[in-house]
Amino acid sequence: MTEGDPHRSAALVARARRLAVPGRRTMLGIAGPPGAGKSTLAARLVEELDGLAVLVPMDGFHLAGAELERLGRAGRKGAPDTFDAAGYTALLARLRAADPAVTVYAPAFDRALEEPVAGSVAVAPGVPLVITEGNYLLHEEGPWAGVRPLLDEVWYLDADHRTRLARLVARHVRHGRQPAAAERWVRESDEANARLVAAGRDRADLVVPVD
Repeated sequence: MTEGDPHRSAALVARARRLAVPGRRTMLGIAGPPGAGKSTLAARLVEELDGLAVLVPMDGFHLAGAELERLGRAGRKGAPDTFDAAGYTALLARLRAADPAVTVYAPAFDRALEEPVAGSVAVAPGVPLVITEGNYLLHEEGPWAGVRPLLDEVWYLDADHRTRLARLVARHVRHGRQPAAAERWVRESDEANARLVAAGRDRADLVVPVD
């Protein structure tokens, strides 16, 4: 959320509220590079919509750490091939269908554990708006290409580069990395992923500048 611009914040909440029409299921995606503020905006929208929306994060489909080690991808955690993209797409399709008799349970990502946790998010059949946020909602390679057609709208958060990098370093330090290691991870991993994410910017319905 663009904390310094209350008018823009209010406009985003109003736009999301228009999507939350009782009696039908609508899917809103929030995309953007690492550190852009996707989870902050998504959580704020869910709070403001007060029961009309639920958040299903893409990060719940991170492969477990043991599987990343087995595949030799632990050093690239966060890259497109370190997620179960096909599983994420299948869940979005199931959520879009909104069986009126079934509550769907989605995974979330525990940053304290650095692991996905199954069955963390309950999506009741009557909730009109599902908000999903993540890096690769607009990515066009492999199973990721199936995500965009399942979303009614996608917003892309276009954050200031220096602010975003500072947030990322602080996040990694907060979760246990030493500052030098955090800066190296951001430079070598997060920014490589950010370049992939930026390639999908023009496919968004709305580009949101983030102060």
